[in-house]
Amino acid sequence: MAQNQHVDGGEKPIVIISEPKVRERRRKRLRRQKLTSNGTVAAAVMVFAALVAVVVANTPAYEAVHHFLMEPLTLGVGPLVGTLSVEVFVNDFLMAVFFLLVGIELKYEMTVGELKNPRQAALPMLAAVGGVVVPALIYVAFNVGGPGIGGWAIPMATDIAFALGVMSLLGDRVAPATKVFFSTLAIADDILAIVVIALFYGHAPSIPWLAASLACVLVLALLNYARVYTARSYVVVGLALWFCMFNSGIHATLAGVVLALFLPCTSDIRLTALRPWLESKSRELDNAYDGDLDVLGQHGFTRIASGVERVMHRVTPPLQRMEHAITVPVNFVILPIFAFVNAQVRLIGVDPMAIVSDPVTLGSFFGALVGKPVGIILVTWVLVKVGFARLPRGVDWHQVTGVGIMGGLGFTMSILISGLAFTEPAEVLAAKCAILSCSVVAAVVGCVYMMATGRKGRASSEG
Repeated sequence: MAQNQHVDGGEKPIVIISEPKVRERRRKRLRRQKLTSNGTVAAAVMVFAALVAVVVANTPAYEAVHHFLMEPLTLGVGPLVGTLSVEVFVNDFLMAVFFLLVGIELKYEMTVGELKNPRQAALPMLAAVGGVVVPALIYVAFNVGGPGIGGWAIPMATDIAFALGVMSLLGDRVAPATKVFFSTLAIADDILAIVVIALFYGHAPSIPWLAASLACVLVLALLNYARVYTARSYVVVGLALWFCMFNSGIHATLAGVVLALFLPCTSDIRLTALRPWLESKSRELDNAYDGDLDVLGQHGFTRIASGVERVMHRVTPPLQRMEHAITVPVNFVILPIFAFVNAQVRLIGVDPMAIVSDPVTLGSFFGALVGKPVGIILVTWVLVKVGFARLPRGVDWHQVTGVGIMGGLGFTMSILISGLAFTEPAEVLAAKCAILSCSVVAAVVGCVYMMATGRKGRASSEG
């Protein structure tokens, strides 16, 4: 509504937005932020995309979708040009952005989170090792001497977003310390999966492209050393690194992790001097303001205001700015697209018993569903019993068991590894069927177990 207000002795009409409208805009913004920051909603969107993919794969639309995914895309600048299919673009380029987010979370935890204190992080990190080794051994036991042995890493991965999203459904039945324990374990799990992909699922490296990749890494290190705080500089070099790694034989998604590790996690603004500086700029803004001019004529005022905006933008470290920029696109665009593209499980004309009895299916399913909890619980129990570590306050063995079961949700990483491990469609189909079914079973069993034991376990641990 329009009102009059005295400005510099004269009466000037200004527009004041009514309080109800301001409150409504604020409520809408808060609802939008709450929705996009909700891990459960993000996990649900990804699962929905996977379900749609399974349905589409078993309808006449499958051929059209498959043809589209095989369409070639050409990427490059000048003489640096490469051609890849839509499917490869999703799995190699878009997932590099996902790995960038994983790398940011990893660096955050190493800087100010659970991984900053090695002693505190040792228990869940070593438990993650058990949750990687035992599933791989179970898979190998089913596939030893067979053609599917190359998929041994499929059951070792835990999907952080999916698992934490499901766990958040349990509310206060899960102790806060349990969520921290599981987050640390899942991050360590991701580190191990990244190492495995780098070491075992690349191709024979191209020395020239490998050298170019190392040169890009060196440039990133120099930018960090020179205290360059412009995120776009790192992104440009990161894109070049992705292109070089894509051609080098190393899986290109790892470029995202490398980029994250070099993004500065500090600010180039001295925070102790910020408040006095802002106070001085506030006085300058008061002096520069001319009530007789329209905002377009307030050149001195807007120049000072732009300077304040630039400085305030730089207060946030580039690592955090990058996280804010990509979190929503990753959770609500990239991961659902990845799920849709890679959950194309076509069962028409396939013998169900052949899939169920396939060693790849059995190894992937039981490796994740049984191997994950056995490995996590066993290593945790041994370390506690020998006195190396103690369970975090508020965490009991029921909670550890629930964490172990939830570790079987290996959706994103497991599907990615299955595509790297196999070239035969039958093996890829068997692995995807096992991954999808195991993720559903692990989510249901984990929720039921924690709902049945969560309150009792929390009460006993707090007592």
